[in-house]
Amino acid sequence: MALTPEAPAVRPHRWTRAQYDRVIEVGGFGPEDRIELLDGELWAMTPQGEPHAAAWSLILQVLYRTFGDDHVIRGQCPIALDEISEPEPDFAVVPGEPRDYSSRHPEEALLLVEISQSSLSYDRGRKLTAYARNGMPEYWIVDLTANTLEVYREPAGDQYRSKRVLHASESVTPLHAPDAIISIADLLP
Repeated sequence: MALTPEAPAVRPHRWTRAQYDRVIEVGGFGPEDRIELLDGELWAMTPQGEPHAAAWSLILQVLYRTFGDDHVIRGQCPIALDEISEPEPDFAVVPGEPRDYSSRHPEEALLLVEISQSSLSYDRGRKLTAYARNGMPEYWIVDLTANTLEVYREPAGDQYRSKRVLHASESVTPLHAPDAIISIADLLP
């Protein structure tokens, strides 16, 4: 068989969520590997520096105060978006009880949160596209480089119709917690 431009000799292997989960089950990837599946590709996640870790702890406290009684707050755990994506957002607020996810990852989230410093282009690009495409109603990016919160709502296709950038002096009310008022400063280290 002759090689043509239409049939390259080397091409990337596209993963499905089922294949990825099977490799994890048999120990092929462990927690130390810090990877996630997005759009059929494996992505290395960057290590957390001090500002990221501090923001993570602060956001966890805020999310528990806001959603803790009625929802599950999952930190850096997989969400099953579609057949080729199983990202691990910094936080996902999901319906139900923790034991609801003992044999499966959640397929929906009320709120997804990413803490960004070195991963900002990835979180605004591929992750945003995947979250919008899968109908995630609200996506927040805590931008540690600008000390802002980007709030994305109204998924339409592979984008969000609404984007707001909020500064430390402002506040936000999550879609699924209409009585809550969260100070942006409380999310930032």
